[in-house]
Amino acid sequence: MAQLESLMRRHFIDYASYFILDRAIPDLRDGLKPVQRRILHTLFSVNDGRYHKVAGIVGETMKLHPHGDASIGDALVVLASKGFFIDRQGNFGNILTGHSAAAGRYIECRLSPLALETMFNEALTEFQPSYDGRTQEPIFLPAKLPVILMLGSEGIAVGMATRILPHNLKELWEAQIELLTGHPVELYPDFPQGGLMDVAAYDDGRGKIEVQARLEVVERKRIVIRELAYGSTTESLIASIEAAIQKGRVKIASIDDFTTDKVEIELTIARGVEADEVVPQLYAYTDCRMSVSSNLTVIDGRKPRVMTVTAVLQHATDQLRDVLRAELEHERGQLVDKMHRLTLEQIFVERLVYKRLEKATSEKALRSTTRKGMEEWSDLFIRELEDADIQHLLELRIRRISAYDLGRSRAEVEKIREKIALLEDKLAHLTRTAVEYLEGLIERYGDDFPRRTHITTIEAVDKKAAASQSIRLSYDRETGYFGSQIKGEHFQLSVSEFDLILAVAADGSYRIMPPPDKMLFSTRLLYCEVFDPAVGVDFVAVYRNKQRIAYAKRVHIEKFIRSKEYLLIADKAGKLDVLVAPERAGKLTLGFAPAARQRVKQAVFDLRTLELRGTTARGTRLAAKPVNRLKHEPAKGRAKTARAKRGGAKKATATPVATKPVVRPAKKKKGKPGPTSGSQGSLF
Repeated sequence: MAQLESLMRRHFIDYASYFILDRAIPDLRDGLKPVQRRILHTLFSVNDGRYHKVAGIVGETMKLHPHGDASIGDALVVLASKGFFIDRQGNFGNILTGHSAAAGRYIECRLSPLALETMFNEALTEFQPSYDGRTQEPIFLPAKLPVILMLGSEGIAVGMATRILPHNLKELWEAQIELLTGHPVELYPDFPQGGLMDVAAYDDGRGKIEVQARLEVVERKRIVIRELAYGSTTESLIASIEAAIQKGRVKIASIDDFTTDKVEIELTIARGVEADEVVPQLYAYTDCRMSVSSNLTVIDGRKPRVMTVTAVLQHATDQLRDVLRAELEHERGQLVDKMHRLTLEQIFVERLVYKRLEKATSEKALRSTTRKGMEEWSDLFIRELEDADIQHLLELRIRRISAYDLGRSRAEVEKIREKIALLEDKLAHLTRTAVEYLEGLIERYGDDFPRRTHITTIEAVDKKAAASQSIRLSYDRETGYFGSQIKGEHFQLSVSEFDLILAVAADGSYRIMPPPDKMLFSTRLLYCEVFDPAVGVDFVAVYRNKQRIAYAKRVHIEKFIRSKEYLLIADKAGKLDVLVAPERAGKLTLGFAPAARQRVKQAVFDLRTLELRGTTARGTRLAAKPVNRLKHEPAKGRAKTARAKRGGAKKATATPVATKPVVRPAKKKKGKPGPTSGSQGSLF
């Protein structure tokens, strides 16, 4: 068992490391995942200026990528859709609608001029064997672009994930110039879908952004969606709108999609609603507004690392300087080699060293004679004489020697000297060279990459305020059911999904709950209204326990747990006789049960004198004798509900409970006529 555990642990670590380093997370050096790097390298290796079938490129890339053709084809389509490195021809799908690309045998691609200019240099590329050892693949490409920020990336590995948002390439180049000249930079994402974006919480790539579609109110009853929010397509957006319509959250009569290469989704507003009312609902309940988090995790030195946008751009700028330096030094080395060869040829011909070879009778003698003759003029050498140089001189044909133009050779050497001097000047002022290089890229390609996403301030939408009062609730006294699926005549309410309902039953139980579909109450419902937790609600309750002793209390309901049942009556066997607002408490007349030698047959109690108690308190005992009947005389005037106190912000309406008395008559006993209630009390 221990051996199995050790084996599983070792293999899991190997698997996790491979998945993180070689599949899901992009490399900081060139900003590419392995499959993307292999695709670009394959396109470069077969580049001849013409388009290649995608199916053929996929097949060639499989020599480097051991995970099948499907992953290669999908990655190629995504990379081509970015519009930076791959020129495409044919149906590569549509990022606006979400439609997939055609089969690989029908579409073609090739490297773009930008990719050829900035991503490849075989002399500076370090290679490693492929997975089967039959060919070589680059460890990373010598990129001169901030690829990781311009492309963006998403990936899920073992125990970690990355989500890098794409940025505008022209702005990245301008920011690199600012970094090179010692100025602070501030960068924000840019998305091909366009739309609007709030970057207040972006935090240099460590936070999130709010994105929303661009809506245009064309007419009073018509809204047109012109641009999408990042992360959505026309299909997903329409699906979210249809779901909101089904739930009654958005009042839209019809949806028409006219999207081609530009987004155009037309929404027709339903009757009784204006377009200005629907816009906040679209932002609140559909994919017209979304929150996108940024998690900039990259592979740096074969280890995952979380970075900021500025740090990644600084690394890309430093790498640009390093690559430019390496390219300049490589070019200078090639020119020096060429000038060295030309100088040797001049000496070899002009000083008649070649004529000394006539007496040499062997290969060894040829080399020895050539070296001895050339070293007499070593002060003219560009660098030390090597065996390869001697071999080059011995391979010169007699025709070339006889037709050798010394003047032209000297002129060519002088041009090379000028080029080397220019390269050395660039190397000596590498920052200036990098700035000039970036300015050249902006001049050639900058107009191809305009900003598409507009940065603005997006105000948060209050979903409760935007919600429509579309849920109809009612109560059926005969069945005892209450909810949106009930067709009753009592407590008819129009509420939203965010409203809370306070319902009080005759047994003293109450609960505060979201609008229910269908709920059964075991005893008759006495009170049902929209509940505002910020305000609460006050009651004066009068009840009798099973011994018919009357109690009264004033309570304030405010704290609660949703849908949990609470009790206003300490004695579960009791029943509520009066439930009224404090403003209408008035006086209560108690009729005592007949008893021997009883002188006092009734008492009057002013309910307005009650002090506020907790909901679980027993309350004030109104009399020590059993009470057979109650008569409540409400105070004049009508109490204001919590909603009315708030200025009528809610549109919910309820059947007035005040039309019927709340006082409950005592039960009749067999053989004796029981007393009856004479109450005229009412609720709220």
